[in-house]
Amino acid sequence: MNFSYWEQKSWLSDVDFVIVGSGITGLNCALQLHKDYPGATILILENGLLPEGASTKNAGFACFGSLSEILEDLKVLPEEEVVALIQKRVNGLKLLRKNLGDEEIGYKNHGGYEVFLKKDKSLFEECEAEMPKINKMLQEVFETDCFSISENKFRFKNTMEKLIFSPFESQIDTGKMMSELLRKIYKKGIRILNNIAVRNFEDLGNKVVVKTTNFEVECRKLFIATNGFASKFGITNVKPARAQVLVTKPIENLQIRGTFHLDKGFYYFRNINNRLLFGGGRNLDIKGEETTQFGQTEIIQQKLEELLKTTILPDREVKIDQRWSGIMGMGTNKKPEIGQSSENVFYGVKLGGMGIAIGSLVGKELAKISE
Repeated sequence: MNFSYWEQKSWLSDVDFVIVGSGITGLNCALQLHKDYPGATILILENGLLPEGASTKNAGFACFGSLSEILEDLKVLPEEEVVALIQKRVNGLKLLRKNLGDEEIGYKNHGGYEVFLKKDKSLFEECEAEMPKINKMLQEVFETDCFSISENKFRFKNTMEKLIFSPFESQIDTGKMMSELLRKIYKKGIRILNNIAVRNFEDLGNKVVVKTTNFEVECRKLFIATNGFASKFGITNVKPARAQVLVTKPIENLQIRGTFHLDKGFYYFRNINNRLLFGGGRNLDIKGEETTQFGQTEIIQQKLEELLKTTILPDREVKIDQRWSGIMGMGTNKKPEIGQSSENVFYGVKLGGMGIAIGSLVGKELAKISE
């Protein structure tokens, strides 16, 4: 690429830290590095025009997990690790709100609900039976009962008459969150270059050479914050997981308020003002959705529309306004991966679909492990 003297000097010279990925993790990593090393030159490289993975494409759930999801976590992790993971999500949400402010991120505490289809009666009964145990397990996190039984006041059809409610779950405006993060980034003089794909890198011991499709840049330390795209950089235990989402056109007298999970969290919906956002269905084609390609599939979009019209908003005419997808980072469990791949290369990835909850904390911890 043909750079001028000014461009080379201002953007690509004497770089201390390079961060790959300008999502919630990468930006929080940059803010923590700036705090710890005020005079350092920090450069963020982003593959997309906007954060490419899920940070601006998620559903805006400020949540820590439904009861059935927690029961699933207990099948692959010991109890103390599940509690620690939920504590991390709660702490991450507190950090996000503290750093950016509730008004700036459109934070609304409407509570969260888990909905059960009639065919999932046995799952509801299992959750109801295990609820006292889980509430006791999470006392140290919430200091009160986290889950309770609620009436189906939303008039969902083909579902159990009872819902499981948590008063601690909330929602945010993802666009506002990222705009506020970027405002803080630019105010501190941290640089971002968009539409830059990192091909590879080499840790030479005294420096890291980062090779992109446009140029090479040298730095003291490199931080990988690409979540669902982590496998491209040799972090092979993180699998991409595409999440498909749709949003309706405005709905008159929409009574739904809150965040909602269905089918062990594989489906999720919420209100956005007078619209409904509905996403999920990855379980219909797990292997097919292990992709870094954005887009929609007929099987999942049809299922989303079917559930929308027969279960969530029955007997109402609903029109779809937008559809999109995001790429999450998943693994055999939902614990984030924060580590070091060589002397000067570090990574913070695999947010497990909980990026809003833990992204701020993972970014902070990623910056700290390089000390």
